[in-house]
Amino acid sequence: MHFTSEQRLDDCVLEREFALGEIPGILWTPASACAPVPLILLGHPPLGLRKMYPRLVARARHSAAEGLATATIELPGSGDRPRWPAAEQARADLRRAMQAGEPVSDEIVDALVLPLVEKAVPEWQAALDSLLSLPEIGGPVGYSGGVISIGIRLAVVEPRIVAAGFFAGSFVPRAMFEEARQVTIPLHVLLQWDDEGNDRQAALDLFDAFGSQEKSLHANMGGHTGVPQFAGDAATQFFTRHLK
Repeated sequence: MHFTSEQRLDDCVLEREFALGEIPGILWTPASACAPVPLILLGHPPLGLRKMYPRLVARARHSAAEGLATATIELPGSGDRPRWPAAEQARADLRRAMQAGEPVSDEIVDALVLPLVEKAVPEWQAALDSLLSLPEIGGPVGYSGGVISIGIRLAVVEPRIVAAGFFAGSFVPRAMFEEARQVTIPLHVLLQWDDEGNDRQAALDLFDAFGSQEKSLHANMGGHTGVPQFAGDAATQFFTRHLK
């Protein structure tokens, strides 16, 4: 990992862009921190870091105010990373089905999500290795948001992640339900009740499948982009409770 840029955001947050091989990423740390701080990995959909930046930096600022560092990386096939034809074909098939008002088949969901999980999770783990080697990052570690299937796999295979906040707003392959039963860390799950692109019953079934003894479901009225501010505040409080 090497840092490629650095700037202070309103004197409260230090933002540093980095590269991990060909993978771009961003690290935000509280500017006033005088000791190693816990870390939250910020997941996001495969729309590219540049497009997601406004939402990511807002989440980073909330976390920094609580003394938490945050970091994110570009997903495979997104942003400026090399094109991934199979992923682009899966996204095109998904758009075609949704525009035609057709059910999204298991085959489309599997092609869209499972290869992404297989590629992205080892990259997140490599990023975590590098981030935890920094003197200003001390752990413990949480995972927040993003493609929920990536979060599920990380929660199962990565023991350094001790708590996770999931957004129930993406398609989940049936195979991931079995992995969800292996998740045991504390969970904070956000569900937009009227999410136009999400199967509400599937989201509820997935929540039921999680094996965690401590798990909470926070459902709010509204569509995919209508998450209320207080819901974000509650997620920050969840991580403050479990990481500090």
